[in-house]
Amino acid sequence: MEMNVSNQEHEVVAKKKGGLNPAIVIPILFVIGVCIFLFVLGNPSNFVSNPKIDGASSVAFADIASKDLHPAEGKPMGIVYMGGPIVPILVTFMLTVIVFSFERFFVLKKAAGSGDLETFVHSIRGFLGKNDINGALDECDKQQGSVGNVVKEGLTTFKALEHDNTLNKEQKLAALNKSLEEATSLEMPMLEKNMMILSTLGTVATLVALLGTVIGMIKAFAALGSGGGAPDSGALSVGISEALVNTALGIGTSAVAIIFYNFFTSKIDGLTYKIDEIGMSIQQSFAEHN
Repeated sequence: MEMNVSNQEHEVVAKKKGGLNPAIVIPILFVIGVCIFLFVLGNPSNFVSNPKIDGASSVAFADIASKDLHPAEGKPMGIVYMGGPIVPILVTFMLTVIVFSFERFFVLKKAAGSGDLETFVHSIRGFLGKNDINGALDECDKQQGSVGNVVKEGLTTFKALEHDNTLNKEQKLAALNKSLEEATSLEMPMLEKNMMILSTLGTVATLVALLGTVIGMIKAFAALGSGGGAPDSGALSVGISEALVNTALGIGTSAVAIIFYNFFTSKIDGLTYKIDEIGMSIQQSFAEHN
């Protein structure tokens, strides 16, 4: 039994290590976000003719506050660029949410295994009702998911305990319960990995956007105060545009992050519930037949 548990533990730990590494992916996404800001949003074609940007590959950060810089009509990318240096950070946040949402989707889809999970639960219960442990193990091999991994570990322990004459019934049930709990605890990190990123960005994106909004409003009010009774309308419009663009990007990113976080959390809770449901069935079956 110890050998089986050890082998299964190594197998589950190997799966738990799968997925994207945030320490590598996020810096790469930041570089991509900056490039999008400079060369896509800041492309000269997104702005009206301006001597400062003619012939340039992108608009410099210093030109953002220029009253002579105006997005061309029908060019929303130019408007987004006017959000200022906070925009590449928010773009990075959005890219991070998208990338890790796709990653979680495929990881959880794989964890759910092949076939319908509800059908798998009923099938396992049917095999347990007939005390056909080998049939249940074969069904776990077909399922090939996190639920199947945990159930297989529980069933392997079930078989080993059936022929163990050194323990009484209560000790066997305790050992079976421990085996199921250990297998579940080894699967959960793989399911929950990178979920904290989505949760964090759901809050941080709004705060960073608020920072950009405040900076934009400071510029707008500074434009109102400059020039005495004739405020600089160009600088005023740039400041207000910067504030609103940052607000929109931050709220949009936060909303997407929260939606995906709650969606994946519900998926994980569903898998956990199925694991607990079958775990109870295994323990009840063991108590009835031993």
